[in-house]
Amino acid sequence: MGDTVMSLLEQTGAVLKGHFLLSSGRHSGGYVQCAKLLRFPDKAAAVLAEAIKKIENLPDVVVGPAIGGINVSYEVARQLGVESLFTERVDNVMQLRRGFEIQNGAKVLITEDVLTTGRSAKEAIEAIRPFEVEIVGVLCIVDRMMGHNPFDAPLYSAATLDIETYEADACPLCKAGGRPVKPGSRKF
Repeated sequence: MGDTVMSLLEQTGAVLKGHFLLSSGRHSGGYVQCAKLLRFPDKAAAVLAEAIKKIENLPDVVVGPAIGGINVSYEVARQLGVESLFTERVDNVMQLRRGFEIQNGAKVLITEDVLTTGRSAKEAIEAIRPFEVEIVGVLCIVDRMMGHNPFDAPLYSAATLDIETYEADACPLCKAGGRPVKPGSRKF
């Protein structure tokens, strides 16, 4: 199904080429805009089903950081038949709001659309720590972490893409005269 996942990402226009300024401050010649995939529920369901098949320890609840993880959380929870929640930033700090609560000891799966550094997923984990939960994994559509797993839990993905990133002062795209564009929702 790996080929099918990539085919659906490309078919929906989710895989972009250009010159991008990432939330980390690094530059990249490629970007994955999963919102382009997620606008098609049937295609998103098929892609996420591939990542869900890999889960070793089923969760009681799924939590996704806003904005990229919300739709992913919902679809994963729908397929697993469990509750879906999301965290969101208030004054640049990730929080569980809207009266959401998680039962102490619950098994939680964190979801994201794309993982590049894992920062939003880590912030979501910190936001739910007061509930004394067990993080059973982190699941994403696209893993761009190039073999690195910064979580104390398994990492599951529908696709893995190695798209090189560069420090701004060493970016060959900038040196060639390009100017990066800032996609995504996070401000920095």
